[in-house]
Amino acid sequence: MTTAEGGAGATGPKTSSSMRRGGTEYEKDASPFTSMRPGRVSSGGTSGGPSAVTDFTRKVYKARVVGVDPGKDIAVLKVDAPAYDLYPLELGSSRGLRVGQSVLAIGNPFGLDHTLTTGIISGVGREVRSPAGRPISNVIQTDAAINPGNSGGPLLDSSGRLIGMNTAIYSPTGASAGIGFAIPSDAVSYIVDTLIRDGRIVRPVLGISYLESKQARALGIARGVLVLDVPRSSPAFGAGMRGTSRTETGLIDIGDIIVAIDGERIDTESDLFAAMERYRPGDVVEVKVNRTELMEMDSATAA
Repeated sequence: MTTAEGGAGATGPKTSSSMRRGGTEYEKDASPFTSMRPGRVSSGGTSGGPSAVTDFTRKVYKARVVGVDPGKDIAVLKVDAPAYDLYPLELGSSRGLRVGQSVLAIGNPFGLDHTLTTGIISGVGREVRSPAGRPISNVIQTDAAINPGNSGGPLLDSSGRLIGMNTAIYSPTGASAGIGFAIPSDAVSYIVDTLIRDGRIVRPVLGISYLESKQARALGIARGVLVLDVPRSSPAFGAGMRGTSRTETGLIDIGDIIVAIDGERIDTESDLFAAMERYRPGDVVEVKVNRTELMEMDSATAA
């Protein structure tokens, strides 16, 4: 199958949103940039739209959105400010981070700007979902207080180097419960550099819609990703993939269940996204699917 271009809970991971948001100054030179989360601008949410950024001296500068990556919850703004007024952070590496390592988080929790909190790395290799529903893997977990308004702000090591960008929290209330998450700096660096260069992130897609794993399990599908719809213009349709449909007699005709991509086991949609990250639009991949027989279901249950 040939891939195509894709667009870039109560106690579950919540994005830190409300009031003023944080940002991380990334690059200086003649064209200073600030990396921030999508939607963290005062006006204009698309590439090229107007915005405003306030620095630590409380001066306000105009900025424009260079590019956004909703799939990884990152955006880049170009700030219209003199270079001498900007102080980019030193970029560190997120490789080799260890549990127990001291960290500092900076942001604007609940609108309280220039707030610094401290903590440690509580875990590495975590996974959270972006607001776009795409999984973000290899995320850093920290107990440094992260609240609404911290998103987009930097997570620093004890030497002041950028090792992550704060993105979400686990909380039943929406306030810090000591479980915060940051996108590792190595991933941020790649995405930001690409957005600065190209203005967008292009990811490959099979061109299908799918049923989330939790719902699929309720249908008795133990593993794999159930295909719901296969548009005629998609690579999946050209390869003969089949979606889920309802027959005239009310039976549910279960579609293909994706169980492997190029030999790599697929258990959930997160596995599918992770597998597709290794390819580019136009690459040919081998997709292994299971096909089932018709399944009779009550119409109320199906709804």
